[in-house]
Amino acid sequence: MMVRARLNTELLVGAGADLADEAGFEHVTLSEVARRFDVKAVSLYTHLRNSHDLRTRIALLALEELADRAADALAGRSGKDALVALAGVYRDYAREHPGRYAATRFRLAPETAAASAGPRHVRMTRAVLRGYDLPEAEQTHAVRLLGSVFDGYTDLEMGGGFDHSAPDTDRTWSRTLDALDTLLRHWPAPER
Repeated sequence: MMVRARLNTELLVGAGADLADEAGFEHVTLSEVARRFDVKAVSLYTHLRNSHDLRTRIALLALEELADRAADALAGRSGKDALVALAGVYRDYAREHPGRYAATRFRLAPETAAASAGPRHVRMTRAVLRGYDLPEAEQTHAVRLLGSVFDGYTDLEMGGGFDHSAPDTDRTWSRTLDALDTLLRHWPAPER
């Protein structure tokens, strides 16, 4: 049992993130985190306002962890190599930390989102797109497309959506990234 005086926000958020990975982000509550420390939920209010505050902080933690991994993976890469590295970071993080990954899609208040690592993700994705020479006006569309594919594929894969068909998901993932690379190299001209 941990002594209550040792509790702090960082420790509680970390415990909540671990709980999210084990039980699912939707099951994270102050009560569940309090059980991990054998304390009453009320004792956590010194550090956290409520379960929503806890989930918000887990989302911020996950966005930061993921951005740090992406930055490391992208260093010195460009073009398809950067695309594959970025996509791999998202997929690997989701496999290693499914609850934290789910938390990255938690709806944040606009000011919280603006101060989070979310904008770093966008900047890194735009950096990948510079290797494809996309016009700036088209980059937001491409950023949204890449995010949709990375998140959508990962969600379907982790939810068992591809379990009963061949080929294996690694082969499809590789072909999907090949297709994205081709699309980005031959981005359609905007409608006039």
